[in-house]
Amino acid sequence: MFEIINNYNKEIRELDILQGYIDFVVKEENLENCLFNIILIDNKEIKEINSKYRNIDRETDVITFALEDNEDNVKGMEFRILGDIYISIDKTYEQAELYGHSVKRELCFLATHGILHLLGYDHMNEEEEKIMFKRQEELLNAYEIQR
Repeated sequence: MFEIINNYNKEIRELDILQGYIDFVVKEENLENCLFNIILIDNKEIKEINSKYRNIDRETDVITFALEDNEDNVKGMEFRILGDIYISIDKTYEQAELYGHSVKRELCFLATHGILHLLGYDHMNEEEEKIMFKRQEELLNAYEIQR
């Protein structure tokens, strides 16, 4: 189970697409008995979060707070609370234009990236990056979200 929370204070046309795509990812990743949130925000708010929790005083596109990174949060639990994914919609629009693809593609890419982080994927070294990025592309391509 997941919730998409629009804290962007403007309408986001791609929300229905994102909802359908995340439903697909949940099924593909067999995410049963779990909960996570995707929170859509602006550059100002993501900069504040980035500064407060990562000591990086600039905007970013996506920040994930994975609760299962701490084993104390998951001991003996039958229901998984995966965590929260914050996505800057301002960055989503900027990067879609920069990379020459649709906002739909960028938003789904960032959500996929966040979900995979919640599931323990990372890209701290070349080997991890290869595995994570391959899975991102597999999910996006399976849902026919192309560059």
